[in-house]
Amino acid sequence: MAEQDGSIEDRLSQASLFKSQGNTCYSEHRIREAVSLYHRALLQLRSLDPQLLSPLSGLGPQSLELSSQQMEKLKNLQADCYSNLAACLLQSQPPKYERVYECSLQALKIQPDNVKALYRAGVSSYHLKDYSRAYDYLTKAASKQPKDTNIRRYLQLADAAISASRAEEKQRYQGMFD
Repeated sequence: MAEQDGSIEDRLSQASLFKSQGNTCYSEHRIREAVSLYHRALLQLRSLDPQLLSPLSGLGPQSLELSSQQMEKLKNLQADCYSNLAACLLQSQPPKYERVYECSLQALKIQPDNVKALYRAGVSSYHLKDYSRAYDYLTKAASKQPKDTNIRRYLQLADAAISASRAEEKQRYQGMFD
């Protein structure tokens, strides 16, 4: 078990290092490098995730036993990497909103109250023209950080888009019943 713990700790440390390097690249606007490093971190973590390992006798990796602290570190690193990956994908030209949304959902599966992931899910939903879904995510994010101007701005945009859509619909159906 001690050897296994060392291997687990080594992989968690390696993933943490990749994440930190990714953060540095992101802050230096080297987005492609950051994306690569977050992916590498997620690959390290994937090898530890007990939910992804399905041991069939003699085939593939056997399930690892992580301590509660190791499991907590694994989940936090995964959520951070998915959220940071979403941030990178928002910076790409053109932004990859479908992937931003997917990565945000992965982070939210692990940390449902992750404000950054809620915000990014809302922004991507808005740009994918799913305004009510965007409004829901952004409302949750705003409840956690009511003073964040970016959240507020997108919340207003989503609200305006919903109102415009309702007005358009009302106009369309108005002629039908006259």
